[in-house]
Amino acid sequence: MNTFSQFFLLSLTFIWFISLTAFAATTIHPDEKKALEDIGKSLDKKDWNFDIDPCSNKPNWVTPPIPHVFENNVTCDCSIGGDNFCHVIWISLKGQNLQGTLSPELKRLRHLQMIDLARNNLNGTIPKEWGSLTNIRKMGLLSNRLTGSIPVEIANISHLQELELYNNQFSGNLPPGLGHLTQIRTLRLSSNNFTGELPVTFAKLTTLTEFRIEDNQFSGKIPNYIQNWTSINKILIQGSGLSGPIPSGISRLRNLTDLRISDLNGSEYAPLPQLSNLTLLNNLILRNCNISGTLPENLKTMKSLKILDLSFNNLSGTIPRTYADMNSVKYIFLTGNLLTGSVPAWKKNVSVDLSYNNFSISQGSQICQDENVNLFSTSWARNGTGTTSCLSFQCPKPSNSLYINCGGNQTRVNGKSYDGDSDSPGPARFHASPTGNWAFSTTGIFIESGDLGETYSSQNISKLTMEDAELYTNARVSPISLTYYGFCLANGSYTVNLHFAEIMIPGDQTYGSNGRRIFDIYLQGNAVQKDFNIAKEAGGVGKKIIKQFNDVVVTSNTLEIRLYWAGKGTQSLPNKSVYGPLISAISVESSDSAAGIISAGAVVGIVVTATIIMFSF
Repeated sequence: MNTFSQFFLLSLTFIWFISLTAFAATTIHPDEKKALEDIGKSLDKKDWNFDIDPCSNKPNWVTPPIPHVFENNVTCDCSIGGDNFCHVIWISLKGQNLQGTLSPELKRLRHLQMIDLARNNLNGTIPKEWGSLTNIRKMGLLSNRLTGSIPVEIANISHLQELELYNNQFSGNLPPGLGHLTQIRTLRLSSNNFTGELPVTFAKLTTLTEFRIEDNQFSGKIPNYIQNWTSINKILIQGSGLSGPIPSGISRLRNLTDLRISDLNGSEYAPLPQLSNLTLLNNLILRNCNISGTLPENLKTMKSLKILDLSFNNLSGTIPRTYADMNSVKYIFLTGNLLTGSVPAWKKNVSVDLSYNNFSISQGSQICQDENVNLFSTSWARNGTGTTSCLSFQCPKPSNSLYINCGGNQTRVNGKSYDGDSDSPGPARFHASPTGNWAFSTTGIFIESGDLGETYSSQNISKLTMEDAELYTNARVSPISLTYYGFCLANGSYTVNLHFAEIMIPGDQTYGSNGRRIFDIYLQGNAVQKDFNIAKEAGGVGKKIIKQFNDVVVTSNTLEIRLYWAGKGTQSLPNKSVYGPLISAISVESSDSAAGIISAGAVVGIVVTATIIMFSF
């Protein structure tokens, strides 16, 4: 065979080999295909078609995504493994309402780098076998019904960068081994039932850029070691169960853009930490954190600040003039402090809530009419006739009852006329009813909503079957605080009925049904119920529950009903503006007048009985 023939034969052989290699490199490894079959059965993923190669990029293995709603994608890499097969590196099945469980067979996808099963209806626990997936970069399990603790084996995933477990029902202590994840960047554990103190090993998590632990049952104080997280952008510790004070070393975290700490346990007061170094902040929320002292002058260094919330603390003194000159700020909430002095002239595009303070304002002053500034009830200034600061009307003859259809139109139910309440105020506004005998005050914005939602009334998303459905079809909602005031009531004892129905969370098998709305109820400034869950007490969504409170004493002709979100419950199910207090209707009746009626009846009965006895002799 001549040289040319040899060369030609070698060339054909080479081309055949390359062709065979290229063909083989478009096919999934047989073991991984079988693993996907087992994984699909566990997840209850019924539309995977195994007659089509999972690495083919064909339906139903790859589907065009709907951003933030739906993803269906199995991605392979045919250049790894050294065995002329393709290997699964990504699985993203988001927003599909899968009803199954997590499969331990995921461990057989040894090249897997990302698993994202967010927004489904999966139950059960995280298999400990997942700890062998050493190539995993992201584990996304948010918004399911998963239970149990985090397996200690997860700490073996040395390349893990994102661990997203929020909006589930996980419990137990956090494994100290998580503190050894040297590449972790995102740790989202919010809206679960985790307990215990944060592990001391978390001091090593210096690669963190986002840390979220809202709505849990942790114990102990916020650890000082968070000052080590110098790469952090977001810290969210709301309704976590932790106690204060806020570590002063937080001032070292110069990369922070979002700092939200609220509703800390304990009674230890501490001054506001030094914040002037945090010049990149967009959101600064330190609400109900037992902060004392005065407002800092130097917040003007925060050129990007949009939301400032220091409400429900123990701050005193005056508002620095610089606060009115911050160009970037859109919302300022200083509700429920001890602030005094005059009120700055705020810019028209800024919403400011200053209610529940001690400011010096004249009744009926121009600032009381500003729809963007809520100044109601500064120091609860009243006189004996029921006239309240920032209200100009005088009470007529005192009333013995009050009926409001919260968020709805005027209606008549069971012989009672309920006032309509369809006004849609802004995030920091006091609204008085046309009759002048009641009002409400709203505080806050739905910060997680993409457009910073400012919707404060809601309509049911399912058919209501109760007889008086007109009271529950609409409701009044608020992100933080919602307060109703009844004016012109005769002083005395009252029965207060608060009507609730959860109308924004679905009652089906979708991931949105995993939402939990939790808030606190106050009457006349006293907590009468903590961690109230409408759906739980009513026995499901779309069902009514009437909370009755007896012997509520009214003085100065005024009744206050306040609902407060203390950081509990989910914040993004079924969407990012479903949380915070919700109320359907209010009915208030005098206990004294009822007692009077009973007494009169008793008198009649006594007279009749006496007459019968008299004629029997």
